[in-house]
Amino acid sequence: MQAPQNRRPPGIDRRRTALTLAAALAGVLACLPAQAQPAAPNAYPAKAITMVVPFPPGGPTDLIARVLAQKLSEQMGQPVMVDNKPGANGNIGSAYVAKAAPDGYTVLYNTSSVALSPALYKSMPYDVQRDLAPVALTAVVPLALVVNPAVPASNVREFVAYAKANPGKLSYGSAGNGNVTHLAAYQFVRALGIEATHVPYKGSAPADVDLAGGQIQFMTDTVNSVMAFVRDKRMKLLAVTTAKRMSLFPDVPTLDETVMPGFEAGAWQGLMVPAATPPAVVQRLNAEIMKALRSPDVRERLAQQGTEPLGSTPEEYGAYIRKELARWAGVVKATGVTLE
Repeated sequence: MQAPQNRRPPGIDRRRTALTLAAALAGVLACLPAQAQPAAPNAYPAKAITMVVPFPPGGPTDLIARVLAQKLSEQMGQPVMVDNKPGANGNIGSAYVAKAAPDGYTVLYNTSSVALSPALYKSMPYDVQRDLAPVALTAVVPLALVVNPAVPASNVREFVAYAKANPGKLSYGSAGNGNVTHLAAYQFVRALGIEATHVPYKGSAPADVDLAGGQIQFMTDTVNSVMAFVRDKRMKLLAVTTAKRMSLFPDVPTLDETVMPGFEAGAWQGLMVPAATPPAVVQRLNAEIMKALRSPDVRERLAQQGTEPLGSTPEEYGAYIRKELARWAGVVKATGVTLE
């Protein structure tokens, strides 16, 4: 029997089907790379960033964080929203970020509390070196040695002489037990052999009011907290705790150049992220922070708050934190202060 004329040779249909399937599969695969490949580093940020400030809104740390958050928003093209999570000397907000997704969208605007808390608290909800990664040291708010106007001293040496002549009769305030304002004052009185009583407050504001009113005689508080009192002559500013004189108060000497050589202290601040955040994201955030700190408008706004802009690489900031952890551990041990 003769085979039908329209019958195809064996294998033709199978080859055609295979080619059709291959073409279809190629079309599907062509769509996959854009979906399966991780976003390129320069794609960050693709959405809003949350900057956690572990202190109340309106305070000195919050005000500086908002200046930087606004500038970062302008530079990066995505909103940088400040989220205040106060409590436990900054530990609540810091622990929140330490446990957040390490994707660069939750960052911590920290202060020197990250170096103080491990020495102060018996137990910590996070480990600053293990759970957080440094991005940049941003700024420092210098401390100021201020006294009530009734204190008969116009400079540091006169005040030290007066305090020594009145042992146990003076008291000094702080923003709270273990706060940098407490520990700096403790170092001052200890180094100079002054006998004075420490009075801890719940924040700088009530301490400043009592100092101006004469309930306490002196304290070392942040410059931006006492500026208004100094300008209104409700406090006398005797010295600052920076390594060199402040541009804001060029006529005010440092403790280093007067009675405490080598002494430097301040409420420093920086940016940190969860530990497993990709290095490319850390570098991008560092570059943007450094750019913001160089901008004239940011520098002017920080200067208005008595704040000195700093800046660093992530590695430099990590080394600085390790140094501060060791430094304050010794100071806290000497004070005997512990917190629950």
